[in-house]
Amino acid sequence: MRLGELVPAPVARLPWGVLLLLTAIGGFGTVVLFSAAGGSVTPWASSQALRFCIFMGMAITLSWVPARIWGAIALPGYAITLAALFGVEMLGAVRGGSQRWLELGPIRLQPSEFMKPFIVLAVAKFYDMLPPNETRKFGAIWPAAILIGLPAGLVMLQPDLGTALMITGGGVVVMFLAGIPLRLFIGGALGLALFIPLAVNYLLHDYQRNRVLIFLNPENDPLGTGYHISQSKIAIGSGGLLGKGFGNGSQVHLDYLPEGHTDFVFATMAEEWGLVGGLLLILAFMLLIRWGMNVAHRAPDRFSRLAAAGLATTIFYYVAINLMMVMGLAPVVGIPLPLVSFGGSAQMTTLICVGILMSINRASTRQPSW
Repeated sequence: MRLGELVPAPVARLPWGVLLLLTAIGGFGTVVLFSAAGGSVTPWASSQALRFCIFMGMAITLSWVPARIWGAIALPGYAITLAALFGVEMLGAVRGGSQRWLELGPIRLQPSEFMKPFIVLAVAKFYDMLPPNETRKFGAIWPAAILIGLPAGLVMLQPDLGTALMITGGGVVVMFLAGIPLRLFIGGALGLALFIPLAVNYLLHDYQRNRVLIFLNPENDPLGTGYHISQSKIAIGSGGLLGKGFGNGSQVHLDYLPEGHTDFVFATMAEEWGLVGGLLLILAFMLLIRWGMNVAHRAPDRFSRLAAAGLATTIFYYVAINLMMVMGLAPVVGIPLPLVSFGGSAQMTTLICVGILMSINRASTRQPSW
């Protein structure tokens, strides 16, 4: 009897290559956090590993949800999450100067994290319902713009610039893939270029404005606003080709690198594992995103194609924005490196996206893949 005949079909049809890739990324992240804590499983590595196992189980559970269900719950889920964002604005708990959480007894929720996948599903569902010949008309733009603008605006009020950018980016990429004319995106980009100076001067908080301005020249304030970027560059550069060796990173262990276990964990990793370690980690993320885009390519219907591409792009935004941030190529906007940075929010969102992608993949793959 063949091995494939001994394994239940739902288990055999899981994309085991992707699950192993996720486990490798998550396991490597736990190792980096173990080193960042000075060779101790507490306070970061053990809880990170536990959360990863829980969220991986959640992703596998989501993969067994029929793909058509995601289309059915896209707009209701978006509406519930949007209502939760309004609830945050009115009743949310304030922590660290930000109002981002709803506390329901022992449970603390951050609705903006759930909006990242739901904005993709909602915009994809809108264009799935829209007749194809209407896509290139103005009526195909303003409803999607409202769907994107409402949650992005509420998240900006929290304030959380990084999450607002990701919500906007996830929705806009679905609009582009749905067939909105390129000239409209060019016009929107020009309008955004004119709007940015106004936003920087009048809409952003002082610390956000300083982050946007200082990333262009962090040396102007190396001990103040530019400290994070300067120390991150030092950590990455000092790692060289092969790194200083596991547990030998001086920047994080001597407390020169702030947030070396969260937003700047890539700098912590690069100092100890060098350019080779950094490139291998980036390659692993590229393979994950490439798989997501392949799922979109094979998807059986318009909604599934748009949703899968949007969810894969959401993971890409996480990785790209974080790497640009720690290398000084973008302002510090608080986007962690998924599955590697300490914390459950990005880990949960990433594995929700992967779970939905596996569900769509299951709908287009009928043969066991064991």
